[in-house]
Amino acid sequence: MATGTIRYWAAARAAAGVAEDPYDGETLADALRQARALRGEELGKVLDRCSYVVDDAPVGGRAHDSVRLTEGGSVECLPPFAGGART
Repeated sequence: MATGTIRYWAAARAAAGVAEDPYDGETLADALRQARALRGEELGKVLDRCSYVVDDAPVGGRAHDSVRLTEGGSVECLPPFAGGART
């Protein structure tokens, strides 16, 4: 299990109501589940449209449950307006 920081940008930050949260998990999917549980449905809707960068590496089309998290690492949540995925 790794711990680190998940950072929210633009609409994700607005929906979360905070700039960042800690994560505690093995995969990106774990971190996103935690963020949804902690911050609610509005953030979940935004996260569905985001692109992600984990430890400075774009996730791209990889399955979120295949992206391993690292101890002390970071997850950047990028909504479309902030350079994330297009809807």
